This record gives sequence, structure tokens and C-alpha cells, in this order.
Amino acid sequence: MNIKEENCCMCKHTKRAEEEKKELIHRLNRIEGQIRGIKGMVEKDAYCNDILIQSAAAAAALNAFNRQLISSHIKTCVVRDIKNGDMAVVDELVATLNRLMR
Repeated sequence: MNIKEENCCMCKHTKRAEEEKKELIHRLNRIEGQIRGIKGMVEKDAYCNDILIQSAAAAAALNAFNRQLISSHIKTCVVRDIKNGDMAVVDELVATLNRLMR
């Protein structure tokens, strides 16, 4: 995997392999479509339970996206930073996981 970190304005950037980027964007496009569908259901006064089921499906899809991205992050960015002696990345990862698990 080709990972490149650039510091600009105190922001970190990760250069992703094209295949990984394509998969992440594909997942986000599907989630975006699900959200648009839920919005349409609300606009059409769909039954509450039907909307909730679709909302749960969208949340599960977003969780799957997060799992894929965190896996990639650990295998690339975190490993790279630890190898370079930057242990602060561990605290950053713990904070991120705490936010995801709320």
C-alpha cells in the first residue's frame, strides 16, 4: 500500500492506493443513496418502523465503512508512525476508538 503523509497547516494527509480509495468512495456512495432514500421516505410520510429499519441499515453500512478505514489506518499509518518512534499515534488511535464506540 502506498501511504504518504504530508503536514500542511497542522493537518495530516494519507495518500491511499487507488483501489482502496475506489472501495471507500463506493461504500460512501451507497450510504449517500441510502440516506437520500430515507429522506424520501420521510417526505412521503412512510411508516415510522419502515424508516427506522432503513436508518439502521444505513448506520450498519457506515459502521462497515468505519471498520474498513480503521483497519487500513492501523495497518498503515499507525504501524508506520510506531516504527518511526511516534508513540503519540497510539493515544490518537485510542481517542478515535473511544469516539467510534460511543
